[in-house]
Amino acid sequence: MDLDRRHFIGAAAAVSAAACGTALLARSGVARHAASTAKPAPKPVPAAAKQAEQPTLLRNAVAALDHHGIRQRDLVGLVDFSAHSSKRRFQLVDLAGGSILGAYLVAHGKGSDPHNTGWLHRFSNEPGSNASSQGSFMTGEKYFGEHGASRRLIGLDPDNNQALSRAIVLHGASYVDHQLIEAQGHIGRSLGCFAVGEHLIGEVMERLGAGRLLFAAK
Repeated sequence: MDLDRRHFIGAAAAVSAAACGTALLARSGVARHAASTAKPAPKPVPAAAKQAEQPTLLRNAVAALDHHGIRQRDLVGLVDFSAHSSKRRFQLVDLAGGSILGAYLVAHGKGSDPHNTGWLHRFSNEPGSNASSQGSFMTGEKYFGEHGASRRLIGLDPDNNQALSRAIVLHGASYVDHQLIEAQGHIGRSLGCFAVGEHLIGEVMERLGAGRLLFAAK
């Protein structure tokens, strides 16, 4: 799934539908004009239908915001692990403004792709698995470690609740680079962390600040 701008038109409408509702339509000049004519007004599109227009990954991420009670709801990070690692499968979505702020390469774990094909084959939450985990993560504090500027991730689901103890974080890495894609067809692998390009980690961390949702699935 590629959450491109065409897909996002339906997604943005669904996210904002609950906030706007039919009250906004009733207050508009369009509604007043329709009431004054003999022709019946068109039936509104049900909220459920608009919800169905969302890409599944985004729809599940919005549901996770509610389920986990995350207060920072202006922006979410989405990682589509069904895509090949040569694709920009990590996207920052501005829910308030209805746009994609950025799309990035992101590595998956060696344990998720033991034959180094560029495809994620399995998830794991087990220590020592060197695999990626799926589900909802809340972004934590920024720190400087082995990979420089990094951001801790707190796993909120049973499938990723050992993220902190496994040191699964967001960091930059030299093996996430377009030149590697040209040379071998895919980027390198992490030990389960969400690794992005070294020159982009500052931008990603600034946008995806503490207390926000990072949602990963396949």
